[in-house]
Amino acid sequence: MAELSTLARPYAKAAFQAALDAGALVKWSEMLGYAGSVTQSAEMGKLLSNPGFTDVQQAQALIDVCGADQLNEGIKNLMFILAENKRLSLLPQIAEQYESLKAEQEKAVDVSIVSAFDLAEDQTHKLTQALKAKLNKDVRVTTSTDSSLVGGVIIRAGDLVIDGSVRGKLAKLAEAMNS
Repeated sequence: MAELSTLARPYAKAAFQAALDAGALVKWSEMLGYAGSVTQSAEMGKLLSNPGFTDVQQAQALIDVCGADQLNEGIKNLMFILAENKRLSLLPQIAEQYESLKAEQEKAVDVSIVSAFDLAEDQTHKLTQALKAKLNKDVRVTTSTDSSLVGGVIIRAGDLVIDGSVRGKLAKLAEAMNS
């Protein structure tokens, strides 16, 4: 996985710079996200791995499926460059890294909170405010539940993971006892 992210990084940076220069961060985000999801379909995967299609044909097929009128010239050019370098399958990773760059530019971070039980609205608000203060960024929170946590929460914000779950604490205790 690290190899894919390493390969995707220069393309994501170039796409981000093009979007920033054009003042179209949101539009590029939508286009990259959609194109990335299209490349993950089984049918498109077969087409992208088919040696019977030229690079140009693969890129054009992807553009046609995404809707040529929905894509700007910049992203179409990116697709042709990716096809030429046999990197069209990297679009999901490129979109992911683009989103990280966009969030950094906007001083925002997406935070995932997984709890053992549904969080009340005031609990979510308090966690959001605490994370906003700690990270010094705007925080966009998504919550989900996982009963296997037994209790507590796991918070993921980019590379930061805070495991305050009972399951996590029990695992740490077991590790300490076994060493």
